[in-house]
Amino acid sequence: MNQQESEGIIESALHEYKAGIGIFSEKMPGIAAKYNEFTQECFKKGALSEKEKQLIALGISISSQDEYCIIYHVKGCLDGGATEEEILEAVGVTAAFGGGAAMSQSVTLVLQAMEEFKQMKH
Repeated sequence: MNQQESEGIIESALHEYKAGIGIFSEKMPGIAAKYNEFTQECFKKGALSEKEKQLIALGISISSQDEYCIIYHVKGCLDGGATEEEILEAVGVTAAFGGGAAMSQSVTLVLQAMEEFKQMKH
């Protein structure tokens, strides 16, 4: 897979997720509103910074092999000011806990998503 193909996959996955959430929100507005309210509250700065919370969410996403959430939280980490080194340290901790499955997601999808999001800023 070349760089252009992987970029298309990452961007496409974000669009698919957003479209799916939109459809769910239309069909189940009460549940969607409560879910969004809950997650927004969870990710607000508190004892932990928003960046730290995104790094935790990325680790959990990798451990559970949830590709959509991996991409979403790589973006959240970058948008929250996480450096590549911080993201990769979180990846290392996740791999130490999650083993080979976590490492395979990290060395493929996390790296691809970080690269694409860097390209999108330029």
